[in-house]
Amino acid sequence: MKSQDIVLLLKLSTLERQAHVSVSEMSSEPDHLNSAVSDTNEALEDEAGNPGSLRPKLEVDPYSVRGLSSAIGISKSEVSNALIRCYANGLAKPSRRGGTPVVNRRGLEEFLSYGIRFVFPVQTSGLALGIPTGLTAPIFDGILRGGGEHPPVWPDPHGDTLGLAVEPLYKTVTTAIRGDKALYKLLAVVDSIRLGQPRERKLAITQLHELLNY
Repeated sequence: MKSQDIVLLLKLSTLERQAHVSVSEMSSEPDHLNSAVSDTNEALEDEAGNPGSLRPKLEVDPYSVRGLSSAIGISKSEVSNALIRCYANGLAKPSRRGGTPVVNRRGLEEFLSYGIRFVFPVQTSGLALGIPTGLTAPIFDGILRGGGEHPPVWPDPHGDTLGLAVEPLYKTVTTAIRGDKALYKLLAVVDSIRLGQPRERKLAITQLHELLNY
């Protein structure tokens, strides 16, 4: 296993959660709204009755190798290799429909909770400007106050927080989290577990359970 495999699995889990929430919302919509969707679909047929010919081109499938590569900033070959490793160790599997990768969320949660800090220990250095990580990150809304003078940060030229520099799980992390609050939360939680403080780690494991169970 490589560290980019974890980033990939976490990204997949955010996509699955988003899809789950979307399905739940659609199932709760009134029948008249569902009918409106059907009417709109019919209106997109051309004069010859060919469905979809007037539809706009679909965006890249976020579950595809290309989509995942773009989302987390690693090459398509790296995505393919990471998926092969995750399929081999059981942390993911191809779905029966279309082969879309599906995360073994229970297995991933167990590994992140009790194994990752030994397999991918935290590397820290001096002070740097960067993006806050750990449970003191702004996205956790004050769940934990830092015990030290400086919070842990991922060094980043666009960051504006001075803190203890923590090497991210993978070099593209600060790019992958831009515009993806769910992935940011997961990676910050994982860093809290990796940083090794007992109180923070216990809180982080609780947060991880909530984020991966839906």
